Amino acid sequence: MFFISMETASLHAELIGARYFNKGYAAAVGALNSSFDSPRDTEGHGSHTLSTAGGNFVPGANVFGFGNGTAKGGSPKARVAAYKVCWPPVGGNECFDADVLAGFDMAIHDGVDVISVSLGGDPMALFNDSVAIGSFHAVRNGIVVICSAGNSGPADGTVSNIAPWQITVGASTMDRQFPSYVILGNKMRFKGESLSTEALPNKLFPIISAADAKAANASVGDALLCKPGSLDPKKAKGKILVCLRGDNARVDKGQQAALAGAVGMVLANNQLSGNEIIADPHVLPASHINYIDGGAVFAYVNHTRYPMAYITHPTTRLGTKPAPFMAAFSSKGPSTITPEILKPDITAPGVSVIAAYTEAQGPTNQDFDKRRVLFNSVSGTSMSCPHISGIVGLLKTLYPTWSPSAIKSAIMTTATTQDNIKEPLTNASNFKATPFSYGAGHVQPNRAMDPGLVYDLTPNDYLNFLCALGYNQTQIAMFSKSPYKCPNPISLANFNYPSITILALNGSTTVTRTLKNVGSPGTYSAHVQNPAGISVFVQPESLKFGKVGERRTFKVTMKVEGGNKGRDYVFGELTWSDGKHHVRSPIVVKPN
Repeated sequence: MFFISMETASLHAELIGARYFNKGYAAAVGALNSSFDSPRDTEGHGSHTLSTAGGNFVPGANVFGFGNGTAKGGSPKARVAAYKVCWPPVGGNECFDADVLAGFDMAIHDGVDVISVSLGGDPMALFNDSVAIGSFHAVRNGIVVICSAGNSGPADGTVSNIAPWQITVGASTMDRQFPSYVILGNKMRFKGESLSTEALPNKLFPIISAADAKAANASVGDALLCKPGSLDPKKAKGKILVCLRGDNARVDKGQQAALAGAVGMVLANNQLSGNEIIADPHVLPASHINYIDGGAVFAYVNHTRYPMAYITHPTTRLGTKPAPFMAAFSSKGPSTITPEILKPDITAPGVSVIAAYTEAQGPTNQDFDKRRVLFNSVSGTSMSCPHISGIVGLLKTLYPTWSPSAIKSAIMTTATTQDNIKEPLTNASNFKATPFSYGAGHVQPNRAMDPGLVYDLTPNDYLNFLCALGYNQTQIAMFSKSPYKCPNPISLANFNYPSITILALNGSTTVTRTLKNVGSPGTYSAHVQNPAGISVFVQPESLKFGKVGERRTFKVTMKVEGGNKGRDYVFGELTWSDGKHHVRSPIVVKPN
């Protein structure tokens, strides 16, 4: 089994190949120096993601002693290769199209089974998107391609890597925390998270808003955010600073506080970040607290004559509840390019993920950090993507003849929309999340191994999808090996995707789907959860399968009820069940 990470990776026992591609970068920027001109990992991202997908069993994995245990990737016996296509950023660009496509071409040539792509950019037309083009050609060759959804949340319409042949992955939390408490002088106690190696336990220190440590030439806003050069050492020395999340990196805020002489930092979430708190390896005693608790801490320091506080040592806590919930940074749908299909497809753990790291960088990935670690805790959809890649590897091993779309269907239709206390998945602000955050739901690997039924698609189905988008022959030629004649007429309504999306529904509409049996014989019954103000009818209401490979087609009719005209998106679901398997598809409707 091969796993491909489209960034970089450190060499280790399982890494059977490592290549690099930078001709596109060199043509635009110039040649790299010899220290960069290699497949070696210089910043940790590739080592972390590749080991998450296919790393072997490693006992004693930890970050400064936190989270100690045996690490393994999703497919721990996989053979992996690395294809480095991204380089030091220039003008905001670090992954050039020519290099990305060269990486895909070589991976296809090398005969890989899975490609894990923890990179992306702003959403764009598919014929201009090198990851979409490269991944299409991979899928044509039977290779499953998994992509990160992006880290531009929580705003709607920010999801990237939106091609239907890709598995697009959002990020959510897990049931492990690294709690560190902020104790105020008035005995109020707030739980944050941190991987700081130092703390300020049991001794009170002065605590102030970072805005009150403003340098003379800095704005109050920049000081509150603890931006470089915004803090006055005379005001910050010996104090705990309360910095607001946003703009610059969380770990950079701690560094700026330390440079100004602060003894510690409380990092308080802004409103958009809500309850999403992240355990970072800060360079000084620090604790990251949520938005509501941050408001209480700011109120204390701003209305107390001599505010004091201390910060406890972090600990490791497992089995926390409720979990998971969606990360605030995880990019959301609807897709601004192809709103006709739901994106992201799935969510997986992407917050405070511990995996292998490079010794070429410190754990904060900042130049000031001289510490070195073998494992690091990192957050992002780059981290959730390889979780799915590892699961795909297991599915490819179990079912080597399955198509990429069948594997994708198995992962999506067996996902859950509940957390570990059986409540609906929420966003970082503790409101009920929607499929625009999590797609079909949070992945359930064991259930994905036995989905019962799958929705299958072929490369020609994907070309027909491009036809339905109105792409011309020149644009379609980016994907097709030979001239492709579009069917006439063509509609997206019957595109056999594992989710159902209907735009501008006026009155009623009917779509067709086909299920393929990949399990034991049985009879499946349809169960519908109607979107608000929408009636959903399935015909037939039961499907009987007698053997593996048998296909059955059904129709789904959706009708707008009287009170729902002009409303925003509404969500429901369709589940086919034989009592053992539950094949669930999200329904997304926007009434006209």
